[in-house]
Amino acid sequence: MMNIPALKTKSTLFCTAIIGVTLAFPAIRPVYGDTPPENGIVSLKYLNYRDWQTGDTALTAGMSRERIGVQALSLMSMVPVAGEWSLNVSLLDDTVTGASPAYHSAGFPSAVSGASALDHRHAGDVELTRYFSRGSVTGGLSYSKENDYISRGISLQGSWSTEDRNTTCTIGASVNDDSIDLSGDNVIASKKQKDPEKKMVYAGLFGLTKVLAKTDIMQFNFGYSIGNGYYTDPFKDPDIRPRGRNSATFMTRWNHHFESTDGTMHLSYRYYQDTWGVRAHTLGAEYVQPLPKGWALTPQVRFYSQSEADFYIATGSDPSKPVPPPAGAVYYSEDQRLSAFGAVALGLKLSKQLSAHWLVDVKYERYEQRGEWSLSGKGDPGVASFNARDVQIGVSRTF
Repeated sequence: MMNIPALKTKSTLFCTAIIGVTLAFPAIRPVYGDTPPENGIVSLKYLNYRDWQTGDTALTAGMSRERIGVQALSLMSMVPVAGEWSLNVSLLDDTVTGASPAYHSAGFPSAVSGASALDHRHAGDVELTRYFSRGSVTGGLSYSKENDYISRGISLQGSWSTEDRNTTCTIGASVNDDSIDLSGDNVIASKKQKDPEKKMVYAGLFGLTKVLAKTDIMQFNFGYSIGNGYYTDPFKDPDIRPRGRNSATFMTRWNHHFESTDGTMHLSYRYYQDTWGVRAHTLGAEYVQPLPKGWALTPQVRFYSQSEADFYIATGSDPSKPVPPPAGAVYYSEDQRLSAFGAVALGLKLSKQLSAHWLVDVKYERYEQRGEWSLSGKGDPGVASFNARDVQIGVSRTF
């Protein structure tokens, strides 16, 4: 699967809630196997994304403002090599337009930074996999460049299966080296500087996949990352964040195949926590139902909830104005992405197998986020509800 870094621009939730699920390509390797692929694949996808906020507070009632628009084109190619290797190359080109609030999200009229901001990103990664009789090793390189952000990454992952191939263990590690340009016109004056800032993130992963029966597969993953460097948002003021962020993630997946309908259900749960005080839960479900004449229908639902960061400052009486940080506060932020909120995403994907080698698909997803939906019960009532939709169209060919 592709490992292109998330957007690091002024976009609000595109990078955290949408890109990870909308640009996913068809799986190349089985979730539990280490068998070299027999066929290659080329896949092209187009994404159109837009988000907006609806004023549902006393000061913004009845208002709605479009925020971020994204158009992205992605290409993936996987080629088997010499029966024991495979080469996976992914490329992404996207354009981001729009703006995000300088303060809390409800400040539509005056608290918007970069009202006509334009960001163009080129990104890609390369993965080389060597297959063995009961395992595989994958090495990868990634690169992403925006107007004000450059990210470079390297990764290594290995897997080993038991003799009966019912259990697979996976261990992986990665390093990302990021550079942030703080000399742009949209950077807050007090944060401008000539020399770029740096950020390093070291991450590790341990996974266990178990075939329970011919119709059931379970997977458990645990990940930990250590980040050091520049995390402050240069487009928001006031905003000063710690120069470090460590996080731990636990994820479990269950795939069940229904022989009576030939459909497959995918269930997942993810728990996240970090040293900023954020605790998050994600529940996901989808059902893939094959239909006659090569059609397939996949409804999807996802629920997300997080607590607020320790240094998040809630809105005051006027959400369009900044709130002074508490006396003696070292870190503080009014970024809505660090507030407590819950979100629901509903999606529907329709695909058609045109022939033995060609597959086309189209997907629509709708996302809504509200502070009162947070499981912590401490959502910021002054933050306006956030909405997004994305449409993607894809075509794939095996050879």
